Amino acid sequence: MKKNTSRIPSIYIALIAVVTILFYAAEGTAQQRRTNNKPNIIFIIADDLGYGDIEPYGQKLIKTPHLVKLAKEGMRFTQFYSGTTVCAPSRSSLMTGMHTGHTIIRGNKEMKPEGQYPIADTTFTIAEALKNAGYTTGLFGKWGLGPMESTGDPLKHGIDRFYGYNCQRVSHRYYPNHLWDNEKKVILEENENLKKAVTYAPDLIQQQALKFIDENQQQPFLMFLTYTLPHAELLVPDDSIYQYYKGRFPETPHKGDDYGTDATEGGYTSQAFPHATFAAMVSRLDLYVGQVMQKLKALNLDDNTIVFFTSDNGPHVEGGADPVFFNSAGGFRGVKRDMYEGGIRVPFIARWPGKIKSGTNNNYIGAFWDIFPTFTQIAKTETPTNLDGISFFPALRSSKQHQHEYLYWEFHEGGGKQAVRSGNWKAIRLNIFDAGKTTVELYNLSKDPHETNNIATLYPEIVKRLTSLIDEAHNPSDIFPFPKEK
Repeated sequence: MKKNTSRIPSIYIALIAVVTILFYAAEGTAQQRRTNNKPNIIFIIADDLGYGDIEPYGQKLIKTPHLVKLAKEGMRFTQFYSGTTVCAPSRSSLMTGMHTGHTIIRGNKEMKPEGQYPIADTTFTIAEALKNAGYTTGLFGKWGLGPMESTGDPLKHGIDRFYGYNCQRVSHRYYPNHLWDNEKKVILEENENLKKAVTYAPDLIQQQALKFIDENQQQPFLMFLTYTLPHAELLVPDDSIYQYYKGRFPETPHKGDDYGTDATEGGYTSQAFPHATFAAMVSRLDLYVGQVMQKLKALNLDDNTIVFFTSDNGPHVEGGADPVFFNSAGGFRGVKRDMYEGGIRVPFIARWPGKIKSGTNNNYIGAFWDIFPTFTQIAKTETPTNLDGISFFPALRSSKQHQHEYLYWEFHEGGGKQAVRSGNWKAIRLNIFDAGKTTVELYNLSKDPHETNNIATLYPEIVKRLTSLIDEAHNPSDIFPFPKEK
C-alpha cells in the first residue's frame, strides 16, 4: 500500500498560515501600541560642559561621534541657555519651568548632613506633570534639589526611580563612598570610604539608566540622565578612551585632594594628565549617549522617543580644568559663575525621527524654563499657568515660533549678578551686594556676540529699559535674598 504523502505538505501549509496570521496580528498589536503611546522623552544634561566642548559646536581636540550623529539626525540650537550659571538653581529652573527670579532655588546652598536646600513640598515639577499624564519617570545621575526624606526628595516630586548622587558635594567624587537607589543608601564598600578608587560611579549610574529603558519599554517614560561628566574632579578609568588621549596634549599636573586616609568628601583628586583626562571624560559622556541610542534602536523605541542633549551651565575651572586650552566656551566670554555668554549659553540638541527635521539649525532664543511647557505639549497634557517658559514645540517642528520678550538670570555668588536678554540686547548688573560698586554693562549680541565692547554709556535709554526688566523679573526671596531684601 502506498503512503499518502500529500497530507504532509498541507499540514505544514496550515501551520505556516497560522503562524503567519499570529505574527502579523502580534506585529499589528505592537505597532498599534507604539502608535497609540505617547512618545518617550529622554533629557540628557551634562555637568559643566561648555558650549564648545563637543564636535557639533566646534570642538577640535575631543572626539564625540555619537553627539555628531545626534546633531546630524536632529536639530542643533545655537542660542539656547541654561537656567543660570551654576548647578542647583539651573536645575531648579529646569524642573519648575521658572527662571531664577521666580524659582525657589537660586544658589548652591548646602544642607547637613548631605544635600542642598530643598525645593518646597508645594513645588510642582515637570516630572509630576508627566507622571500625572501616565508617564513612568526616572532620574539617573545628580539631583541636588533637596536631601532624601526632605521636602525636596525626588521621590516626592514625581520621580518613580532615582539612582545616583543626591548631593552635589558628594558628586565631586567619581569614586564615592555611596550612591542612592531611591530611598536606599548604597554603600560602595570597595571604595573604602574614599580610600580607594575602585568602582566608577558614572558607569554604575549608566547601567541603571539602560536597565530603566529595558524595564519600561512597554509604556511611555520620561527619563532624566543628569550625568556628572565632565564636572571636576578630573578622573576616568584607565581604559582605551583615556589611553587614546594620553600623550596627545601638553600637560601641567594638578595637585589636589587625593584618595586615601585623609580624603575629603567634596575634594578633587590630583591629576598628572588633566588635558587627557578631561578629553576622555567628554568622550566617555559621548559613549554613554551612544549606548542610550543603541538601546532605543535595539528595543524598536527609536522612532517613538524624543532625545534632548544639553548642559547645566558653562565650563568650570576647578580641579585642573583648562577651558581656554579646549576653547570650551566656544569663543564666548566667561565660564561657570559668569553671566557672560560662556557661563550660560549651552549646547542644545533635539532628535525625534520623522518629527524633527534632521540636520537643521535653529536660532530660537530659549532657556531651561521652556522645557516644562514643551514637554507638556509633547505629552499632550495640561500646562500650569504660572510658568515663565513658553513651548518651543513649533521650533522643533520647524514651524513659526512665538518668542520671549526677554530672558532673565540671577546669581547669588561673586558679589551678586543679574542678567537680561531682550532680542539682541543683553544687560548684566554686577556687584549687587555692594551698592557703591554696582555697575550695569550692555552688549549688542548681534554685533558683539563675544561681549567685548560694553556700550552702556552710548545707549542709556536701552540700559534703563533692560534694568527695568531686571527689576520686574526678580521676586524677593527670603531664602536667597539680595541685600535690600534682608
